[in-house]
Amino acid sequence: MLRPWKIEIQLDAQSEKAIYLQIADVIIQDIQTGRLKAGDALPGSRQLAADLGVNRNTVVDALNVLINEGWIEAMPRKGAFVADVLPTTTPHSHSGKQAISQPETKGLIHLYFDDGFPDSKIAPMTELARAYRKIFNQKARWQLMGYNSELGDESFRKVVAQMLNHQRGMQITANNICITRGSQMATYLAAHCLLQAGDKVIVENPGYRPAWKALENAGAQLIPIAVDEEGIVIEDVITCLQSHPHIKAMYITPHHQYPTTVTLSLQRRQALIRLSNEYGFTIVEDDYDNEFHFGYRPVLPLASFPELRNYAYIGTMSKVVAPALRIGYLVSNDPAFMQRVAGLRKIIDVQGDAMMEQAVLELISDGTIKKHIRKATLFYKNKRDKTLQLLEKYLKGKANYEVPEGGLAFWIEPVANINWQTVAAELLAKGIKINTPDNYSDNPHLNGFRFGYGALSEIQLEEGISALAAYLPGKE
Repeated sequence: MLRPWKIEIQLDAQSEKAIYLQIADVIIQDIQTGRLKAGDALPGSRQLAADLGVNRNTVVDALNVLINEGWIEAMPRKGAFVADVLPTTTPHSHSGKQAISQPETKGLIHLYFDDGFPDSKIAPMTELARAYRKIFNQKARWQLMGYNSELGDESFRKVVAQMLNHQRGMQITANNICITRGSQMATYLAAHCLLQAGDKVIVENPGYRPAWKALENAGAQLIPIAVDEEGIVIEDVITCLQSHPHIKAMYITPHHQYPTTVTLSLQRRQALIRLSNEYGFTIVEDDYDNEFHFGYRPVLPLASFPELRNYAYIGTMSKVVAPALRIGYLVSNDPAFMQRVAGLRKIIDVQGDAMMEQAVLELISDGTIKKHIRKATLFYKNKRDKTLQLLEKYLKGKANYEVPEGGLAFWIEPVANINWQTVAAELLAKGIKINTPDNYSDNPHLNGFRFGYGALSEIQLEEGISALAAYLPGKE
């Protein structure tokens, strides 16, 4: 395929604008001026990197910006092409006064401080696609098109049970598991099969609002309890239990608390188990990123403690493989609860994606998932360490943060009180989006935010952290 277009640019290493954004903006300019027309093919990333004398990852970052903003389209095995429908016909820039003065920022976001997304570029998508095709070709049509168990493919549930037993110290069988379309569906099922209108549920504050919404949708009244450096504050939990005698459940994220990333201490884990057994409430444990732990010893879930009588355990494989892979699971030691889960699941979704479950089972069986987790854990540990270096470079004296022992995010608290709405608006005008404290709590005094580093390149990390630093004053 002929690709006659050749990029013409003088890269400025001293510019405040990152190199990959300089490349992206020149390509956008060539599209707007007609040098590149709809359907035109761009050179491959390796060719562009060679022509410009830059690292290929820099070119890949530039292309990702163009894809995300809708200027180009990527076609598997064919390459990148100018989009048929362009996002805007007005002058475009990723930095400088022109970008700030644009009132409409939709489609111009090139950097998002998410809450801990994995990097899709390292996901084993080729292996997954190969396994999916293999399953499709091997299975008879009547097997594929017929209905399976509403709890999910039994062979897949057996392997998930084995994984949880071996790696997380649990003692379950396939009958204790329902496969779901992601962890949010698992939370919804747990809420509606556990709660009735008016039931009281303890939640961490700050915490995970999507789960709060699922609980409230089931009719729950939420009681927020503070979190400190060891997790949810037990003294406050005890006070709450004594003043509200009919607490039905507690929703927690003990492995790496969302959003603060702190790990619930062993002493507090044991205290919660005693309280759960004494007061009869169910612990709903969301273990959303168990695989990515960088310490010497993995932290086992509360659900692994045999003395815990009432629990619902939620996990996901979306971060292990890819965010778009919607496979989660709900686990419980209560057969009656699991029966209600199966009944509700059958009403809202009949069954899961049996084909995808079989494909993931194939990757687990041949060792691909295990190999990927080892690779990804080292990859994210190195990226965490790089992020820490950048935080020390730009935010030292301006913000407090602890080094997380796992997960894909930092919790950052500026030393000065910040007008987050103003900061977020000004950063958004520069194409940078952040999640403000009100995403995690109704507490007006909360002054921290969650900084996800997993999906960002080193160039993006430095650009984002340095931009944020301009809005954070140091100690007076």
